[in-house]
Amino acid sequence: HVQLVESGGGSVQAGGSLRLSCAASGYTVSSTRMGWFRQAPGKEREGVACIGRDGITMYSDSVKGRFTISKDNAKTTEYLQMNNLKPEDSAMYYCAARLYGGCGLTPDWYAYWGQGTQVTVS
Repeated sequence: HVQLVESGGGSVQAGGSLRLSCAASGYTVSSTRMGWFRQAPGKEREGVACIGRDGITMYSDSVKGRFTISKDNAKTTEYLQMNNLKPEDSAMYYCAARLYGGCGLTPDWYAYWGQGTQVTVS
């Protein structure tokens, strides 16, 4: 049974930083593709970053250069380091996993989702 639990959200001023964590169980982080997505009120869920089995990463243009996705295989945990946060980054952030296929930013590709953690930038 695959389970994902996010943590690390909160409120921060513009220009600040947060690190989100996603603890995974039911599969090994090293063998899967993991992503971070966000959804603001009234908007569609959008892909933020993903990391493949081989460690190759992908970012949306809106966060490139500010956010860093990583994973700790030993701790079966995925991270999203968010720097230089902007008010437009405010959203519910979700981690997701897919067991097959490549790393991508399309939500429909991912079968497993966490419950989300709120990020608010003022």
